[in-house]
Amino acid sequence: MTKLNNANTKIAKNTILLYFRMILIILVSLYTSRVLLNVLGVEDFGIYNVVGGVVTMFVFLNGAMTTATQRFLAYDIGRNDKEQLKKTFNATLVIHVAIALILFILIEIIGFWVLNNYLNLPRDRMDEAQWVFHFSAISFMLTIIQVPYNACVIAHERMNIYAYISVFEVLMKLLIVFLLTYLSFDKLKLYGMLLSIINAIIVAIYITYARFNFEETKFELVKDKTLYKTLISYSGWNLFGNFALVAKGQGISIILNVFFGPVVNVAQAIASQVNAAVQSFFSNFQMAVNPQIIKSYAVNDKDFMISLMFKSARYSFYLLLLLSLPIIIEVDTILKLWLKIVPDHTSSFTILILIIVLLDCISGPLISGVQATGNIKISQIIVGSLQILILPISYLLFKYGYNPESTYFVSIVISVVALFSRLIILKSLITEFSVNTFIKEVLLKNLLIAFLSLVVPFVLKHFLATTIYNAVIIMSISFLSSFVFIYFVGINKEERIMFKAQVHKVKDKVFKSSDNT
Repeated sequence: MTKLNNANTKIAKNTILLYFRMILIILVSLYTSRVLLNVLGVEDFGIYNVVGGVVTMFVFLNGAMTTATQRFLAYDIGRNDKEQLKKTFNATLVIHVAIALILFILIEIIGFWVLNNYLNLPRDRMDEAQWVFHFSAISFMLTIIQVPYNACVIAHERMNIYAYISVFEVLMKLLIVFLLTYLSFDKLKLYGMLLSIINAIIVAIYITYARFNFEETKFELVKDKTLYKTLISYSGWNLFGNFALVAKGQGISIILNVFFGPVVNVAQAIASQVNAAVQSFFSNFQMAVNPQIIKSYAVNDKDFMISLMFKSARYSFYLLLLLSLPIIIEVDTILKLWLKIVPDHTSSFTILILIIVLLDCISGPLISGVQATGNIKISQIIVGSLQILILPISYLLFKYGYNPESTYFVSIVISVVALFSRLIILKSLITEFSVNTFIKEVLLKNLLIAFLSLVVPFVLKHFLATTIYNAVIIMSISFLSSFVFIYFVGINKEERIMFKAQVHKVKDKVFKSSDNT
C-alpha cells in the first residue's frame, strides 16, 4: 500500500507540473496560431503545414528508436542497473546520430523530389516552399539528436525540467510570431529559419542539462554488439508501427493536399492545433504514468502495473472528456471567436479528430504495457497494418468523390478495431491481465459517462439561440455535467476519498500560503 501511495503521489506531482506547463502552452499556442494565420495568410499557412508534412513523413524511422530509448532507459532505472543504463544511453546516442545523418540525406533527396513533383502548391511560391523545406529538414535532424537526452529526463521523471524547457520553447515561438509582424523579410522564409534556430537552442539546453545531472550521459563508445542488436531489433518492429502512424497523419495530409489543395490543409492544421491542445491534458497524465508502468514490469510487480493501466485508461478519458465535450458542442462559436475567419471543413475536422483522440487515449496505457514487456512484434504487425489501411481507403474514397471528412470516419472505425486488438495481444503477453474486466471497468464505464454527460448540454443546444452568452452557458454546463457524472459514476468510493483528500491538501496549502503572506 505504501508503494502504491508513493507512486500515486509521484504521478500526481509530475502530472500537476505538466499541467501548469500545458495550460500556458495551450494559451500561447492558440493565440500564436491565430496571429500566424493572419500574418502568413491562408495560402502560406497551408504551404508551411503541407511542406512540413513531407519532412515528417520520415519521422517513423526516428520514432521507432525514440520508443525503444524511453523503454530501455526506464527499464534499467527500474532495475537500478547503473552500468547497463550507461551502456544503453550511449548505444542509443550513437544510433540516433547515425539516424539523423541518414534521414537528413534521404529527406533532401526523396522529400525534395516529392515537394517539386507531387504537391499541389502555387508555382509563384515554390522558392519559398523550398526554403521552408530545407529549414524543416535541419530542425528535424536536430530533434533526432535530442531524443536520448529528452528520454533520459522523462525516464528519470524530472518532469519539472521537461515542463520548464517546453514553456521556454513555446514562449520563444510566440516571440517569433511578433517578429514576423514587424520584419519586412519574406515571412514564410523567415518563419522557417527562426523555428530552426529555436530548435537548435532547445537541443543545446537538453544536452547541457543531461550532461550535468545524469552520470550515464558521459559519452563512452559502446562496443557491445548484442546491445546494439537488441535495440535495433526492438526498434525494427516499432519501425512498422511508426510508419503506420505517419501514414495516418502526414500521409493523409498529403493526400488531402493532392485532392483538395492547400486550403483544406489549413482546416486540418487548425483542427490539429485544437486537438493537440486538448490531447495534452491526458498525454501529460500518461507521460507521468508510463515510466511507472515500465519500472513495475521490470521488478515483476504485474498487479501494480495492471492497476496503473486500468486507472490511467479511465482517468485519461475523463480528463479529455471534460475539455473535448464543450468544444464539440460549441465548436463553431469557439472557432469564430478564435480565428474570426474559419476555413471550410475546420469545424467538422475538429469534432471528428476529438472523437478519434477520445478512443485512442484509452489505448495509451495498453501500448505502454505491451512496450514494457519488450515483446512488441505481434502488436506492431497487427495494429500497424490496421493503421496503414487508412491511407489506401481514404485515397479510394477521395478518388470516387467522397468529401474530406470521410478519412476521419475511416480512422474512427480503425481506432475501435485497434483498441480491441491491443486488448487481446496484451492478454497473450500478460496472463494476469483480464480483457473482460477492462471492457467492464473501463470501456463500458467510459461510454456511459460520455453518454450521460452529453444529454443535458445537447438538449440546451437544441433549444437555446446561438449567441456567445448562450455558448458560454452551454460549455459551462457541459463541463459541469461531465464532472458530476465522472465523480459519482466514473470513480469508486476509495477514489472519491482520495480525490477529496487531495483537494483538502491543496486548499490547506493555499490558505497556509495566504496566512504567511
